[in-house]
Amino acid sequence: MKRFKKRVAFRDHAAEAALFSRRAIVGFALVIGLMVVLLVNLYSIQIHNHADYQTRSNDNRIRLIPVAPNRGLIYDRHGALLADNRPVYSLEVIPERVKDLTAQLDAISEILPLPPERRAQLEERLKTARRFRPQTVIAQLTEAQVATFSVNQHRFPGFSVQAGLKRFYPHGASLTHVLGYVSRINDSDQERIEQEGERARYAASRNIGKQGIERFYERQLHGEPGMQEVEVNNRGRIVRTVSATAPTSGQDLYLTLDLGLQKHAERLLDGRRGAVVAMDPRDGGILALVSSPSYDPNLFVSGISGGDYNRLLNDKNRPLINRATQGQYAPASTVKPHLALLGLEKGHITAKTKIWDPGWWQIPGVDRRYRDWKRWGHGWVDLNMAIAHSCDPYFYDLAYKTGINDISQFMYQFGFGQSTGVDILEEAVGNMPTRDWKRIRYKEPWYIGDTISVGIGQGYWTATPLQLALSTTILANSGERFVPHFLKALGKDDEREDQLPEQRPPMELKRPEAWKQVQHAMYLTAHQRGGSGYRQFNDAPYTSAVKTGTGQVFGLAEDADYDDESVSEHLRDNALFVGYAPYDAPEIVIAIVLENAGWGGANAGPVARAMFDYYLDPDYVAPWDQPPVESEEAE
Repeated sequence: MKRFKKRVAFRDHAAEAALFSRRAIVGFALVIGLMVVLLVNLYSIQIHNHADYQTRSNDNRIRLIPVAPNRGLIYDRHGALLADNRPVYSLEVIPERVKDLTAQLDAISEILPLPPERRAQLEERLKTARRFRPQTVIAQLTEAQVATFSVNQHRFPGFSVQAGLKRFYPHGASLTHVLGYVSRINDSDQERIEQEGERARYAASRNIGKQGIERFYERQLHGEPGMQEVEVNNRGRIVRTVSATAPTSGQDLYLTLDLGLQKHAERLLDGRRGAVVAMDPRDGGILALVSSPSYDPNLFVSGISGGDYNRLLNDKNRPLINRATQGQYAPASTVKPHLALLGLEKGHITAKTKIWDPGWWQIPGVDRRYRDWKRWGHGWVDLNMAIAHSCDPYFYDLAYKTGINDISQFMYQFGFGQSTGVDILEEAVGNMPTRDWKRIRYKEPWYIGDTISVGIGQGYWTATPLQLALSTTILANSGERFVPHFLKALGKDDEREDQLPEQRPPMELKRPEAWKQVQHAMYLTAHQRGGSGYRQFNDAPYTSAVKTGTGQVFGLAEDADYDDESVSEHLRDNALFVGYAPYDAPEIVIAIVLENAGWGGANAGPVARAMFDYYLDPDYVAPWDQPPVESEEAE
């Protein structure tokens, strides 16, 4: 049998070596390429984009925590504190430091008031909050509660009392309509902050000025926030504080207000619906501005309850309205001096012009009679008597001769029908009627009878008490016009910066002697027998110039009689008063409106006299400060 041998294949070592070499070269090139890519990336990260990546890293490691500034304080012209920052204490807990939070909260409830709804809110919030961050258990603690907890603090590890500052108004309701108040930032506030680009300023703030001075001077009062730079770990826990910048406190405000005069006016109103405005005619500074009734602004600082707010909102006396700047009333006879000034300027009357007043006045050719407040009339009346005795027919006739166009244009210069420019936002402009206004508002033409009503400050003419004070100031200053204001100075006591009063161009008359003629008539109103202010001011230790008014709330039929006994209380006449003193060198101007109080001289006059006495008479003693009179027992 033939046997076959197995063929043996010989290996080509040269070919294999060449193949290995090629593969090694390719592998080495690939490694080199990857190394190049790695080095390029390392260069890009470590050198070219180093700043960018460092910033990103720091953003994850470094946090900036804003620190809220202290709000500026508010003082009156004499340095009396009107708005303060008082310490407030809260109870806080760091959950991770408490073994059994439920048991601890039960124990806390035994020594401090922890309402069930508040506890439920806390427990709900703890479900999503980070356990190392402090949570508020009780927002406000009294000093007694702080002391109680301090004694028992050893029983509650993880719980602590934290102190902060809260706005406080020491005079309560006395200054609410001037100062306004601060309260929690809400959605509308946040939207306004975003629009004004102030987000960074309020990053650490919870409160913002809502009304009055607090809102108007929010930027000055708020201050600038500080910044705390801290290092955090990957869970957001603060590891250390890197640096800190202290916040800049808000500026202190010094107002033109006289706190004593303000409280005196409030006491005189005694809760009656109305307003009192007192101004310094030498610079337009507001000495007192009272709206009654008022409310306690401290209710709003930490968030007013729904019940308290509804009580204020539904109160028929409307305490939320600032009557001094938002109340719109018929100015009535208080504007008769202004109308007389217009008549003198236009030449329709002179100081000696007389008319016969039988108790009524008629438009020529018209049967309707416009009655005088004095049913039997005043007889022959000149300018002085017309103002001092408040003769209506004299001003019916003057308005008829003048016309609504000239009346409106002239009264605009006294500030009627427009904003006074006062430094609070809560202000109504009132209404100085014109032909066009009535056509737009009522789709009706202007009638001559409308002008007659305007001639005695009635009809469509409305004004705020602040506008009455401003117009009287212009009259007392013979045309010099200041913008009414509250701000007197800014800054700390040792670095106060006085604010110069803002002036507007003066009123210039073709007949400048008219100023003195009207001022003299107002002087006679207070110091001549028969004047509407004579009973109140004839024995004053200073001279004054005044004008009283009685504003109708509703119109009467031609032959109807007004009887306050049969009229609903809210439909009774308003009592008004304007005046200034001393007569030769005025230091104070006062405007008063008492709603539904009746006759102006008899009701608003005594309030004005007490205000003037307090401010000008060093020997004045308020009725409530006088010692009681001891009666002798009959023998």
